[in-house]
Amino acid sequence: CTNKGGTFSAFVRTKLKNVQTGNVVEKTFRAGETVPQANLEKRAMQHTYKDGDEFVFMDMESFEETRLSESQIGNRSKYLTEEMEVNILTWNDQILEVELPNSVVLEVVDTDPGVKGDTATGGTKPAIVSTGAQVMVPLFISIGERIKIDTRNDSYLGRE
Repeated sequence: CTNKGGTFSAFVRTKLKNVQTGNVVEKTFRAGETVPQANLEKRAMQHTYKDGDEFVFMDMESFEETRLSESQIGNRSKYLTEEMEVNILTWNDQILEVELPNSVVLEVVDTDPGVKGDTATGGTKPAIVSTGAQVMVPLFISIGERIKIDTRNDSYLGRE
């Protein structure tokens, strides 16, 4: 923002997220002010298997194994399948985030049968997929079907 009278200089208002704690703060910078860039590294890894409460990932370049707890992965763990490729964001060798693909294809293992004409609930019903996650699906989806799910917002995208 600038003032035509010349009494104010340009500035930039930002919202910054602490990648370790998740806290968001607002900060104002003067025009031309530089901020040091965080040395973030994104590594391509493959989920190989689950060992008890830990998920085991293999680095696609070095073939080293990395073990993460469910709490480190968060709510996204409900979509992890074996051999799924993910990106792991690290800072100073500390894992900050596990990025899943935007969508996954999973099999419906449990859902109520849809009743024709039953649209009182907006035309959706809960379904449990092969990883144990619950997703709202259209009434016509039945057990055994493979469906595409958006991992960012848990929404049904279509049949596969």
